[in-house]
Amino acid sequence: MKRLVKKAKSGDKEALMQLVLGAKDEYYRLAYTYVENEHDAMDALENMIVILYEKIDQLQKPESFYSWSKTILVNECRALLRKRKKIVFLEQDQTEQLVDESLIETDQYSFDELLTSLSPVQKEAVQMKYFLDYDFETIAKLTNVPVSTAKSRVFQALKKLRITLGGDNYEETR
Repeated sequence: MKRLVKKAKSGDKEALMQLVLGAKDEYYRLAYTYVENEHDAMDALENMIVILYEKIDQLQKPESFYSWSKTILVNECRALLRKRKKIVFLEQDQTEQLVDESLIETDQYSFDELLTSLSPVQKEAVQMKYFLDYDFETIAKLTNVPVSTAKSRVFQALKKLRITLGGDNYEETR
């Protein structure tokens, strides 16, 4: 890998593509976890590749290529999500209210609906931890927070989910 990174830093586009293609599934899962649709995930990946090509010379340690590139991908996903939030709908969407009412009436929850009850940073941490199976150190690095903050976000999210599911009487065994 170090050899490919050095070649990519010297301007070899093929070496850069080999590095990216070597982890394409992992990149895609990470992007999809954030943006939740194929089209935006692919857009984020394309943007990441362009940035990698433009800024590969700034990479200090070749062995950090994958964590560096994943950080770039996460930032691109966040940028896409910010753009998505700027879209203003002319009619008020009431499906969200209907979903909430149906959850109360039927007491049935889908995992996606549960995740909407979390703050964006909690949702992000839970998805990285349980969908992508990242450890807390990786989550902290990708989200640019201390490890203790990454752990706290997951813990607080799980606590909120437990309460949402009516598990407020749940006793932790230690």
